[in-house]
Amino acid sequence: MQDDQLASVVSSVLREAFSTGILSAPISSRDLLLHLISSKAGTGSPTLKLTDLRRVDTVLEWLENHWEHGTIRTSRDDDALTIVDVCLGNTRVNVLNPRKRKRAVDEEADSAAGDENDESSSRSLSRSPPPSRTPLGSLSKELKEVYALLQRSTAKGRLLAERFRSVHPTFNPICPHVTKDECFKARRDASGGSGPEATQTTLSACGRVHFRPLIRPHTDPSLGHCSYLNTCYSEPTYAQSPSIPSFPSGSATRSSLPSGLGAGGRGKEKAPCRYLHFEVDWDEKDGAAASGDHTREALKAEKPFKLEIGLGPFNKDAQVLPPQWINCDLRHFDYSVLGKFHVIMADPPWDIHMSLPYGTMTDDEMRAMPIPALQDEGLLFLWVTGRAMEVGRECLRVWGYTRVDEVVWVKTNQLQRVIRTGRTGHWLNHTKEHMLVGVKTHLDGAGNLKFPSWVNRGLDTDVIVSEVRETSRKPDEVYGLIERMCPGGRKVEIFGRKHNTRPGWLTLGNQLGPDQIFEEDLAARIRARYPERLGSLSTGPL
Repeated sequence: MQDDQLASVVSSVLREAFSTGILSAPISSRDLLLHLISSKAGTGSPTLKLTDLRRVDTVLEWLENHWEHGTIRTSRDDDALTIVDVCLGNTRVNVLNPRKRKRAVDEEADSAAGDENDESSSRSLSRSPPPSRTPLGSLSKELKEVYALLQRSTAKGRLLAERFRSVHPTFNPICPHVTKDECFKARRDASGGSGPEATQTTLSACGRVHFRPLIRPHTDPSLGHCSYLNTCYSEPTYAQSPSIPSFPSGSATRSSLPSGLGAGGRGKEKAPCRYLHFEVDWDEKDGAAASGDHTREALKAEKPFKLEIGLGPFNKDAQVLPPQWINCDLRHFDYSVLGKFHVIMADPPWDIHMSLPYGTMTDDEMRAMPIPALQDEGLLFLWVTGRAMEVGRECLRVWGYTRVDEVVWVKTNQLQRVIRTGRTGHWLNHTKEHMLVGVKTHLDGAGNLKFPSWVNRGLDTDVIVSEVRETSRKPDEVYGLIERMCPGGRKVEIFGRKHNTRPGWLTLGNQLGPDQIFEEDLAARIRARYPERLGSLSTGPL
């Protein structure tokens, strides 16, 4: 074992935590690492970080065959290690837990088993697991295995993921080791190298994205990672972030921050954030390593299984037009020139009674919007947050829609960790947003809601976990979800910005610049209704 000191610490902590009932199986290696970090197991013990997860996994797999205090059973699924069962000596750790309680006995099952099983049932109950902090802790071994099976993706889900996976060569997943140094160490250990010859010069970093920590005089690494990493409002590098517009102030070396967004709280904008920040660690030589076998040509050469789904309103593979947009004041624009759409998505500037970096619309202005004129049959996707969740549901009813579902976007940072310091929320920090899914209300003779026949249902889940980008920018996964529900057809996004423009969509907003229209009939209607737009209207071939 190369990491003897860490193995000794993990062994002693496992023995103490499981014997006293502080921890119980099943428990992931990440949760165990968090316990190791917080417990600070004695002087002289190694200082652990979240990036040491691979080291802990290696130690646990080694202890599975060499633990002197008992036995450990682990399970690995999707690159995540879980401690399934722990026994101290010949006794399950649950016997040593003073807080155990009896499980409910299935009387019918006992009766069917007969008297000969009573004694064994009693012994089984005496070894029942203690009450756990999670529902999984109270499950039997068999039920835990059933639960693990249920968590695996279905064949339909795998086929859909294979069909709709990204083949863009510029997409790079994040390396689980986070930093290049940790990646080098893991690749060296995997190759069997342990001497000085197995250095960074003989091994290159993997082709995934890595990050480097930003250590400044005010940084306190013991506080952990900042939720916003390299887009923290309280960091001077926020002004240089590629996803944030430049500040109007002249000096780039001076910390020029938005008012009231400092780490010390509102009104303390000059207080620097002491949490640990990261920036992308990218070199030119990484481009060659990133290519590998994951080129666009290699992915295209594969022939994945096809899962047939509906082709949308026109029942054929229609030509996708380039992005189109119209720059206008949505409160006064004549929507009748736009025609009808099969899909509408809107991210309104709700008045949520908070300070926002953009103008808002009142509830009455939202109710008065002529959304019904845009659709005879189809779907409406409406983003809501805070108090707007109730106002949004009311607007759906006023506009003539029935809410049929709801999508939740869980926001993460660049390390795919959930943001814990959301910028909105009166009572709790919001780390998610909601998107209401409505259907134009049409009832059959029995009073039941009629769904459009061309809508593909049951393809996606109602939760999206995606990274936060610019203000009000929604995840790209939302567009994929909508386009799978409605392939082809006309789609419009209301209250959009330039980063929202997308092939196959028409975007409406007041920050889009000169109009761009590729539908000839739409361009003709706009010219007839707004002759003054002739100079700013840009059209192109279909």
